Amino acid sequence: MQCNVALERKLLQFSTFSALLFALLGIGFGLWMGSLVIIFDGAYSLVSLALTVLSLAAAAYIRSPAQKGSESCQKVEPMVIAFKGLVITLMCCVSLSSAIMAIVNGGRDVDTGLALLFGVINVVGCLATYLVMRKYGQCSGSNLVVAESKQWMMDTVISGAVMVGFIVATLMQHIGLAAYSVYADPVMVVVASVYFVIVPLKMMLGALKELRTPVDYRTVTGLR
Repeated sequence: MQCNVALERKLLQFSTFSALLFALLGIGFGLWMGSLVIIFDGAYSLVSLALTVLSLAAAAYIRSPAQKGSESCQKVEPMVIAFKGLVITLMCCVSLSSAIMAIVNGGRDVDTGLALLFGVINVVGCLATYLVMRKYGQCSGSNLVVAESKQWMMDTVISGAVMVGFIVATLMQHIGLAAYSVYADPVMVVVASVYFVIVPLKMMLGALKELRTPVDYRTVTGLR
């Protein structure tokens, strides 16, 4: 499928704006409330922003007339996807380490009411962005946009897990288990980090496989 360059650029720009918005929202709320998992969510959005900018640069390079059809140009796309997978994997590992330390140190006390409000806003926003990226990404014929939509899928599920976790923490406070609710925040980070490291690993391995096997990258998804 031939890539729609104009649509690809618009979708990547849309993803950039969305990532910036959720990064600022997540990190700001997380620092204000002292929530490790919200900071993790915001940090993921910040990493997504940096990687989206990288995707924009890669897309501009790939579509430039000077590079059109060149062998090195065909390798740029899977290289970018592999790098994105590596960065997200490392971020999950760092977050996992921080969460384990928080659990060992007695958990974190978080205002679950405000955290739950943030969770609802974040889930709705991330889901809307993911649906837009997935719907129009299929029409764009761009592997980079497909990779972006996978990032937003991860962000949506992470945000959903955070929201559910804070619902559970709120319930615990109302049924006499408030002493254990302080562990909800870091435990959510542990679960999210362990579970979602699978997706970027698959992204990275799939892209590395394509780098070893010369193919026409316009005809494959590159993210199996």
